[in-house]
Amino acid sequence: MSFLGKLFGKKEKETLDQGLEKTKQGFFEKISKVIIGKTNVDDALLDELEEALIGADVGVDTTLALIARIQERVKKEKYISTSELNKLLHDELVSLLVDAPSDQMGFLPPANKKPYIILVVGVNGVGKTTTIGKLAHHYKEAGNQVVLGAADTFRAAAVDQLTIWSERVGVSIVKQNMGSDPSAVAFDTVQSAIAKNADVVIIDTAGRLHNKVHLMDELNKIKRVVQKQLPDAPHEVLLVLDGSTGQNALEQAKQFLAVTNVNALAITKLDGTAKGGVVLAIAHQCKIPVKYIGVGEQIQDLVLFNKNEFVDSIFNLNKEAS
Repeated sequence: MSFLGKLFGKKEKETLDQGLEKTKQGFFEKISKVIIGKTNVDDALLDELEEALIGADVGVDTTLALIARIQERVKKEKYISTSELNKLLHDELVSLLVDAPSDQMGFLPPANKKPYIILVVGVNGVGKTTTIGKLAHHYKEAGNQVVLGAADTFRAAAVDQLTIWSERVGVSIVKQNMGSDPSAVAFDTVQSAIAKNADVVIIDTAGRLHNKVHLMDELNKIKRVVQKQLPDAPHEVLLVLDGSTGQNALEQAKQFLAVTNVNALAITKLDGTAKGGVVLAIAHQCKIPVKYIGVGEQIQDLVLFNKNEFVDSIFNLNKEAS
């Protein structure tokens, strides 16, 4: 069994299936209505499929890319039945998704990157602080010593919320007064982690996007002060997006990619929406791995993203995980 297979067992599959129930219903029902009762794959069916995919929040650009790939394979491989089309669509969706680097899978950071520095970005309201708390929980459960950095110093609520999470999870937190320099908090956080021989550092940042120049300057300053202590840090810049906002989440991703070097994605709130198809659009258009998805309110409901299991779930393929 692969390393990822070990991380994604029956329990994780059940959590994923339950969390994606609304997306599964919306996506699978739209696709099924196109295919049911049809016997041949023709242009008319593909036109209907295109409309269904767009309606399932897969997005126009990603849908057009999918249809083009399906048309090419139908032409090349002589697929003619709708049952074969279903399998073909499944496989093409999986192929659109980018895998995370092998050394960034799971909650065991690379041995040569200690402490492992995660810088978390995203606008207010997407579930950023909650995601950090859940990440801290998972890393601690895996045996890591974790330090949180409350560098979103422009909102008192952000620091308070992160403090509550640190107490709930049982990890240390570094914070300063509201209005303090975020980069100073980041510096102190890394310094504290090094002194404690900690394994993982997760730094929260301000959730603002309306002033892109200011945001870019702030993030670059945080990176510079972190690199004074660890030249190869941050090791991960994690962008948190709210999946329930559909295509708006994709637009946010594009805006953040324009101002900072994001290399991992966390997509939250998928349990309360039928718009989970946007995960496919974001992964395809941004060419960045989706590393985590949020599928519930409980502390364990941030799950590692497995592209095969995700597509299986939205296709209603309830195979028992091995």
